[in-house]
Amino acid sequence: MTKSNALLVVAKQPTPGQTKTRLCPPLTYEQAAKLYDCFLRDTLQIMRSVTNVQYGVGFLPTEAREYFHQLAPDMELTCQRGMTLGERLDNLLTDSFNNGSERVVVINSDSPTLPAAYLSQAFEDLTKADVVLGPTQDGGYYLIGMKQPQPELLHKVQMSTPHVLADTLALAESSGLTVSLLPTWYDVDTIEDLYQLDDEIADMVANGKATATQQWLSKTNWRNQQSDTSRTSLIIPALNEADCLARLLAEVPVDLIHQLIVVDNGSTD
Repeated sequence: MTKSNALLVVAKQPTPGQTKTRLCPPLTYEQAAKLYDCFLRDTLQIMRSVTNVQYGVGFLPTEAREYFHQLAPDMELTCQRGMTLGERLDNLLTDSFNNGSERVVVINSDSPTLPAAYLSQAFEDLTKADVVLGPTQDGGYYLIGMKQPQPELLHKVQMSTPHVLADTLALAESSGLTVSLLPTWYDVDTIEDLYQLDDEIADMVANGKATATQQWLSKTNWRNQQSDTSRTSLIIPALNEADCLARLLAEVPVDLIHQLIVVDNGSTD
């Protein structure tokens, strides 16, 4: 193991009603949290199969340290810092460089079947490229790696949109950075993603991958169940709201809201 290569994962403690809520229904909130716990366990196993790296977990919330210590006693734990995902990623990467790492790769915790070979390839690609990205099917990325801090790639790109990857590539090009792209994979955020995972996972497990996730899926009749998890609609009345609406919408817990409606009552702004 060497500190010149750092492999980090960003993760949150599974909590019913706050974790993977886009899978609800058909999953209940409790099932979604348990499934994400399985994702975490399988992701950590993928990381452990990559050699000659320092492993780390960037976790949330602050009080989840003991949970992650039990889950990953062999990995360095760092509580994520920052208001936005971009800020948290930048801080995690920068801290790792400040601690002596020469190449840092960060992955998500939503891709329990991600091939470990892609992670090894990321470090190899960083011997030549400034940045490496692992594209996802939904327009984002499951992995970002670099060999020195690049805060503009994380602060200036709006995360959680279908054009995160395209925006990041455009910004890298305008900054004169070379980028290497890994093979495309997928993260499991929606029910369509879960169907894809369930359809493909049997072949993965035959090769010793994603065992925790497969065991949970095989014993849970999630495809046929009807969940009583409620969907919530939020209606916001508005009048001359131009100066404050964006700030208000930024505070909406989108993972818990099925439908958001803004009703204008004759604004003049």
